[in-house]
Amino acid sequence: MTVVATAHGKVRGTDEDGIAVFRGIPYAAAPVGEHRFRPPAPVTPWEGIRDATAFGPTAPKNPYRPPMDALLPDPDIPGDDCLNLNVWTPAPGGGSSPLPVMVWIHGGSLRNGSASLPVYDGRAFARDGVVLVSLNYRLGIEGFGVFPDAPANLGLRDQLAALAWVRENIHAFGGDPDQVTVFGESAGAICIAALLTSPYAEGLFHRAVIQSGAPMAVPPAKARTTTTAIARRLGIDATAEAFAAADRAALLAAQAAVTAGGNPLTGRAGFHLVVDGDVLPRDPATAPPGGPGDAVDLLVGCNTEEYRLWFVPGGHVERIGRLALRAAMVKFRVPWRAARIYRAARPGASPGEILGALATDLLLRVPANRLADARSAGPGHTFVYEFAWPSPVQGLGACHALEIGFVFDNLDTPDAHALAGPDAPQELAAAMHAAWVSFAATGDPGWARWNGDRPVMTFGRDGARVVRAPRDDERRLVAPRRAA
Repeated sequence: MTVVATAHGKVRGTDEDGIAVFRGIPYAAAPVGEHRFRPPAPVTPWEGIRDATAFGPTAPKNPYRPPMDALLPDPDIPGDDCLNLNVWTPAPGGGSSPLPVMVWIHGGSLRNGSASLPVYDGRAFARDGVVLVSLNYRLGIEGFGVFPDAPANLGLRDQLAALAWVRENIHAFGGDPDQVTVFGESAGAICIAALLTSPYAEGLFHRAVIQSGAPMAVPPAKARTTTTAIARRLGIDATAEAFAAADRAALLAAQAAVTAGGNPLTGRAGFHLVVDGDVLPRDPATAPPGGPGDAVDLLVGCNTEEYRLWFVPGGHVERIGRLALRAAMVKFRVPWRAARIYRAARPGASPGEILGALATDLLLRVPANRLADARSAGPGHTFVYEFAWPSPVQGLGACHALEIGFVFDNLDTPDAHALAGPDAPQELAAAMHAAWVSFAATGDPGWARWNGDRPVMTFGRDGARVVRAPRDDERRLVAPRRAA
C-alpha cells in the first residue's frame, strides 16, 4: 500500500507491478443536494487516510443500447461521489525530477462513459515515465442540460475542476504541474477543443491531444431543445429546480427516450457544449486567433473509417441506397461529383460506404484539418495523425474509438478485444503509444509539424508512416462548407 498526502487529506493506493495506483479520489464535492445542477464545489477535507484502491462511482447514465452495448462496455458504479479521478504513477510521493502528466477525458456523446474502463488503465503510460490521470464528469441532463436557473456546461466545469486539482496536487504523485497534456476521444476531444478556448483553462495544461472530435458548441437556444423535450416527457418545468426534485430513475428513462435513435449524420436529440459567454465565450470552431489555447501544442486526428461504428453494427450501411446518398449530399451541400471521386478511390463501395466516407470527412477529418490550418501560423506547434488499421470485427474497419486500445497500449483488455479482436498488431500499439508519450514529454510526437506539405502520420497495416496531404482531392470537395 502507498500513501500520498493531497491538499484535502491523505489517500492510500495500491502497488501494481511497481506502479502506484490511486482510484476514486474526489476532486469536487458530490453533486447532490445543494450541489446538484450547480458548479463543482470544493471537497471537504478528511481526517486520517482515505482508501483509494477501487474505482469511484460513475456519473448517472443509461447503458448503451444494443448492438452498441456489445462493442462499447460502460460499467455503472453506484454512489454519489461521481466527481472523482484516478492516478497511475511510477514515482509516488514526488521526487527531484517530476514527470510529465497526461489527463484523459473519456468520450460517450456527453451522456455515456466513465474513467473505469479497462482499456483506460494507465499502467503503460506510468511504465514509460508518465503520470496518468483519468477523470469522471457529470453526463447527460445533469452535466449538459440548459436551464434558466443554473449555469451551462456543468460537465465542462467539472473537467476544469479536475484540472485545477491536478495543478494543485499532482506534484505529490511525482508529476510536473507545468508539463500537463490533456487528451481525449470523441466527446472528450470535443471538450478539449472547448478547453482550448476557455479563459478558465489558461495555465491548467500545456499540450493537448484531440482524437476523433471536432471543435464545436451551439447557442443556448439550440441546446435547450433536449432539456425541454425531457421536461415535457416528465411533465415538469424545464428548470434546474424542477429537475433536481425529479426521481433520478424517471429522469434517466425520459432522457433515454428523448435521445434514442439517429446517428451523427442523420442527427438526433442529444447534448452539446453551449456558448454561454462565461466558461465557453465563443464557438471553438470559429474562435479567432490570439486565444489562450494558441500557445498550447496540439496533436489532432481521426480514424479513416469513423463512420463504420455508427453505420455497420445496426445495418444502416446496407440500407442506404443511391437516392438516400443523393439526398444526404443535397442536405449537406456536397457536390454530386464528390461521389464519383470518393467511389474512384474505393472500388466496389456501396452507396452507404460512400456516404459514410463523406460523413467521416464532414464531421471529423475536415474540421481537424481546418483546425490545424488555423493554428499553423501560431506559437503552438500542431501535429496531425490518422489511424488507418482496419479491424476484422464485424467489418468495423478503422472505425470510431478503435485507436484507444493502441494509444493506451492495452490491446489485451476485453473492451479493446470487442473492437479490435484478439490479434491486433502489438507493434502498431507500441508505435502509437510511444508517439503520445513523446508528445507529452517533449512536445514532439516524432514527425514534422503541420505545414504547407500537410504531413499526416498514418498508423495502418504497414505500420506508422508519414503521408503528405492524404486524399486531398476529396477533402477539397467538402472543405468549403463548415462541418457540423
